[in-house]
Amino acid sequence: MNGCEILAPAGGIDSVYAAVRCKADAVYLGSKAFNARRNAANFSYDELKAAVDYCHSHGVRVYLTLNTLVSDSELKTASDEIERACSLPADALLLQDLGLVKIIKEIAPDMPLHASTQMSVQSAEGVKLLENAGFSRVVLARELSLEEIKEIRRQTKAELEVFDHGALCMCVSGQCLLSAAIGGRSGNRGLCAQSCRLPFGVNGAQGNALSLKDLSVIENLAELRDAGVASFKIEGRMKRPEYVAAAVTACVKSLEGDYPAGLARDLQSVFSRSGFTDGYLTGNTGASMFGTRRKEDVQSAAPVLKKLAGLYDKEAALIPVDFALTCVENEPLSLSAKALGKTVFAQSDLTPQQAVNRAVTADELKERVSKCGGTQFYANGVDVELGEKLSVPASAVNALRRDILQKLDRALAQREKIECGLFSGAAAAHKSARRELRIRLFNQEQLPADLSGISEVILPLGADESAYEKCRKSGVAASVEIPRAFFGNAAKFRETLKKAASNGAVKAVAGTLDGLNLALSENIPVCAGFGMNVFNTQALEMLEEYGVTDALVSPELTLKQISSLGGNIKRGVLAYGLLPLMLMRNCPAKAAIGCARCKGRSHLTDRMGVDFPVICSNGCSELLNSRPVYLADRLGEIKNADYILLYFTNETREECERIINAYKNGKTPEGEFTRGLYYRGVE
Repeated sequence: MNGCEILAPAGGIDSVYAAVRCKADAVYLGSKAFNARRNAANFSYDELKAAVDYCHSHGVRVYLTLNTLVSDSELKTASDEIERACSLPADALLLQDLGLVKIIKEIAPDMPLHASTQMSVQSAEGVKLLENAGFSRVVLARELSLEEIKEIRRQTKAELEVFDHGALCMCVSGQCLLSAAIGGRSGNRGLCAQSCRLPFGVNGAQGNALSLKDLSVIENLAELRDAGVASFKIEGRMKRPEYVAAAVTACVKSLEGDYPAGLARDLQSVFSRSGFTDGYLTGNTGASMFGTRRKEDVQSAAPVLKKLAGLYDKEAALIPVDFALTCVENEPLSLSAKALGKTVFAQSDLTPQQAVNRAVTADELKERVSKCGGTQFYANGVDVELGEKLSVPASAVNALRRDILQKLDRALAQREKIECGLFSGAAAAHKSARRELRIRLFNQEQLPADLSGISEVILPLGADESAYEKCRKSGVAASVEIPRAFFGNAAKFRETLKKAASNGAVKAVAGTLDGLNLALSENIPVCAGFGMNVFNTQALEMLEEYGVTDALVSPELTLKQISSLGGNIKRGVLAYGLLPLMLMRNCPAKAAIGCARCKGRSHLTDRMGVDFPVICSNGCSELLNSRPVYLADRLGEIKNADYILLYFTNETREECERIINAYKNGKTPEGEFTRGLYYRGVE
């Protein structure tokens, strides 16, 4: 790819037209399944084929979204989707699930891969891992600053893609379980219910503490281009084509150095939530980033829709064509056309005749051939070979021009299919020999006095030598957790990880690809922890290929699904804990009341009066579920898992000890609890 790319969303064919005609370089779109906007109109296969042909005939790339988690029972259908993508062919696949990555490597190794923002890549460490896995592009987390993006570019080679406009999630993409926990509609599966847009107040107050304004850094595109960003992505596959037209046009104008204030106002009018924010990119985070969809935001769209529709109601002259017309005696009138590396030829049934009155001129023929109106083409140059004193009807030249442009349109749409084989299928279910009990601590003060019956303690990255010594004396393995909130902390985490290893950490537990690569680069054994979204057998096998020792499976799986997972590496189930529902770089409690008043003891209250705790570390905060997952009395129903994990967050040491004892003895729950998603699953 040469230069910067403007990448537009398309939830339907009208949005494809809007994107292409307003000079987008690429569009991303999805089929009816396995994409992160399953509620958009999306495309059937025939519609996809028509959309891809249209884009390719206009010199525009198409990226197909397969960026959701896929269960074992869906892998065959997903492999069929991959085969269809190869037949279109799509210019790349946009992926979240490591299991799909493994399948594509097996059946379609020539298909270009783009890593979705759902992969939660926050640093050069994650990009490096994906480079080694064969990805040509990585979509970075939306929460990165300009300086952090520059640092990633300095250390990596893959193309970098950033969101420059559209809805801004409160949670780091790929780390949100809020919609799934509340209503069973998984954001990781493309059915986010946008629960965060509902009222949530800090410490019982009223408010919308999880709703951010829409992102817009269109005015910063030149800076991002200079920082090494290859693609500017517009969010909005569920939005109307007028929105797409306005956003693409704004990006084009910005990169040209001419972004008029009127267009900026129209863009805000067609869709915004209390206006826009550039807070993450510029470092101006805080209360100013929060906003909701107000009545005036909704009403502002109607007056600008007709004007914005005018941006794409007709074909735009996008592709330069070099023509060569041959008009000589005793030969049929002929025309060739060359564009984007393709050349086509057409010949008329008419042969030029000697002129009776006035002979046609070369300039007249050039003018007739150059009339490409109503198509995506414009004449870059017309070479005319003209015999002496000849006459040719204008209608014949016009017909020949129409014929050649239709042939050129078809030639540009035609692409060689990508070779695709057959998926070999999932492995037989894994059988565990013995089930261990592991505990994860948020701070070392939670470390129980009695560690009997526990096989492994996962300590926070900052735990000191005394915690490791206590584990060692108790004959218990001690691991260290690399925080999911990675961002600009790579150098600090690397040094702390080395220290943890020297203190006796037997392995690292990583919840993101950033942490995974950090541990692998230091030759420290690594476990895939909470946040890695391990949803199928192929993902487990892919992690094994990376050298991962064991993996915590997704808490969005049912116990039945977990029991049928194949693969060899050890796998675990989060059997207790206040599930982290959101990983947030803009703390809602800090924005509302400040850290001094919060003191790490805040909660968010929803419209039903339910409280959700907020905990902070490493410059980010986590929203926890209102009640813990509890399975102590259901342990016999957890099949084929090698360990269960008790995931402690805001509990005191005494509470941790009580819960550990309950799991050792299979006690029934006390107080409020949830079975999580282990029985009801997610859509």
